[in-house]
Amino acid sequence: MTLSSLAADLRAEAERANERRALVLAGDADATRAAAVDAIGAADLPITECTAISAADDWPFEYHGPRESRELLGRTQQAVVLDGHDECSPNAIGRTVGAVDGGGLYVLLAPELDDWADRHDAFDETLAVPPFGVDDVTGQFRRRLVATLREHPGVAICEVGGDYDGPESGAVEVRDDGLTDPFPARPREAPEPPADAVFPAETYRACMTVDQAEAVHELEALRGDDVDHHAGDKDDDGPPAVVVEADRGRGKSSAAGLAAGALAREGRDVLVTAPDRRGADEIFERARERLVATDSLLADSTHAIDADSGGCVRFARPPDAAALPGEPDAVIVDEAAALPVSLLERFVEGPPVAFCTTVHGYEGAGRSFDVRFRDHLADSERDVIDVRLDEPIRYAAGDPIESWAFRALLLDARPPVDQLVADATPDSVSYETLTPERLLADEHLLREAFGLLVLAHYRTEPDDLARLLDAPNLTCRALTREGRVASIALLAREGGLSEETRERVYRGERVRGNMLPDVFTSQLRDRDGGAPVGYRVMRIATHHAVRSGGLGSLLLDEVEAEFREDGGRGSDSLGEQVDYLGVGYGATPDLLDFWAENGYRTVHLSTTKNDSSGEHSALMMRPLTDDGADLAARHSEWFRERAPGVLTGPLADLDPDVVRRALRSVDDDAVPENPGLGERDWRVVVDAANGMGSYHAAPAAFTELALRDLILGDAGLDPSAERLLVEKVLQNREWDAVADDLDRVSTRMTMRAFGDACEPLVDTYGTEAAKEHRQYWN
Repeated sequence: MTLSSLAADLRAEAERANERRALVLAGDADATRAAAVDAIGAADLPITECTAISAADDWPFEYHGPRESRELLGRTQQAVVLDGHDECSPNAIGRTVGAVDGGGLYVLLAPELDDWADRHDAFDETLAVPPFGVDDVTGQFRRRLVATLREHPGVAICEVGGDYDGPESGAVEVRDDGLTDPFPARPREAPEPPADAVFPAETYRACMTVDQAEAVHELEALRGDDVDHHAGDKDDDGPPAVVVEADRGRGKSSAAGLAAGALAREGRDVLVTAPDRRGADEIFERARERLVATDSLLADSTHAIDADSGGCVRFARPPDAAALPGEPDAVIVDEAAALPVSLLERFVEGPPVAFCTTVHGYEGAGRSFDVRFRDHLADSERDVIDVRLDEPIRYAAGDPIESWAFRALLLDARPPVDQLVADATPDSVSYETLTPERLLADEHLLREAFGLLVLAHYRTEPDDLARLLDAPNLTCRALTREGRVASIALLAREGGLSEETRERVYRGERVRGNMLPDVFTSQLRDRDGGAPVGYRVMRIATHHAVRSGGLGSLLLDEVEAEFREDGGRGSDSLGEQVDYLGVGYGATPDLLDFWAENGYRTVHLSTTKNDSSGEHSALMMRPLTDDGADLAARHSEWFRERAPGVLTGPLADLDPDVVRRALRSVDDDAVPENPGLGERDWRVVVDAANGMGSYHAAPAAFTELALRDLILGDAGLDPSAERLLVEKVLQNREWDAVADDLDRVSTRMTMRAFGDACEPLVDTYGTEAAKEHRQYWN
């Protein structure tokens, strides 16, 4: 069989079944690139429907660089060539494989498959974070990738010699023809408008599948009227929330776009959000199509479409959209699983909302949506309407290339089923190191471990699988019950940087994979911040069936105990001393409490918000050695010293409960023994406690006392009083704004409550002179 006949047979079979086929061309880079062009020609695929992702630039059709595979998201092509010679990332595979339409070819170029795992490319360089080099990257992901290519149906594999001179060349050896002899594709059932449809019939006729039409039907609930559809799971008074779930390529975003266009045509204001603007392109495209088709389009721009009815479809970034700017009539959150739960919860309080999310796919695999956000939604007053799309639009169900991609990238990885870990308790689990070699040798263990890590973060990418298997700075710890993963932590080694590297970072150069040392050195101006060695908890997750049972805390304790052994030399730390454990995350009150309860202390709050979550990041440390303690001590002290400045500046609008929890988690040793207030300062504080004088007469005194007690908690203030101190003293908000934000009866009552909060501060921290002056008021 020649390359010509193989390509033609693959294309013919793919067309007959409305499926895709993959063609792997392994060998010399130039030879495989030439063979790819010839194969596409032999398969009679139109050049205008082909795209290459490659470092080479001599393709006869559209091409993009290796880092530009995002250009294919939301697009379909008859053939996509992914050139893996110079760089092949799992993300690129995930993005490109989904862009091939039914009847098309996915062409993967690679070095000789037996050698591929041992070669290093540009993607490996991204995994080689200091102090490691690219030679430390293991290549385990590619070893597993090659195994899936060789084992999976629908994947043809050819070895291409360096003397390749055309599609009939004997330099091509077909190792596997990839042919499956499938049944012909069944005709797709044409969707019809439901009998009780409110949207126009043409909206339903624009749907590609019956599944998609059903999704549009349920999205009619966004009209906010008394739309009574069968999918609602409870009868509450709150506005509806429609949850649209689908694997990639099922048309969920298209359904949302059709509904958005119909709503805008009725004169409704539809706010759309997604992790990035390009991710919402499909929604805008389908909405635009419907408005153009009905002569309803009035104006069109990048971020908004206006209908002649006065309705519109507009975009806002997730943190901005959560504030519901302009009071929209309906909200559509696309790729909801790729957003943090804390942000999604803010949409539950607004108008009718649709949460559209990919179940298994590149765009967002965060299972926290299923496990955590679903619980919040169920407890709300919303009428929740669930709809799932199963039928693929671009190709037939059962497409072997989709199955291969799911397996190769673990897009459908899941934790163990509940029954297998339901009896896991701190007394019944084992603490284990999950090495890449062990994970590769046990597919079930790999799927469970990765599935639980997916649960730990709102956005997990295929690249994370390669990091787990190949990155030399990462290591994995778990608690298992009879071999099943109940809790897991992914740790990243940081610090231990050379003096030369630390100096470059101090001068402004970024250092990859070293979050805490980078912040300490470049932002907080600590020249020695990257010298101690730390392990940062990148992800930690406990199976939802045994959450709140103490397993997460036990796992952190076991990690600490391991790395404290032998003077801080853990079993997986290459024999070097480990000085501290650290963590960085989007700060919420509950998370701050969790980490503080496990012995981690606040050393930094970022002054900027994360673009996706809208949260400020907290950095916390748990020292293990004297060097780690010294590092933590000075950054705790510096954090306390700069808190007044940043809380009245970039953190002036930060949630007071986040401020309270962050300060309560600061090491007590960061607080000076003596408040350092003078006689007049105490007189002003005592007078304020008795309803006289003004906070503005000595603001620094109140700031010192508020900081002291929010860290130490010795005065026994209740949470309401602490919030008052945060907003008025530390964030310097106006009295009226404080009263309104804290739901006080009036500004006068808020000022009186402030005086009441000052009394225990005087009792606890006041000098003898202060207490004597208090007698003046008695």
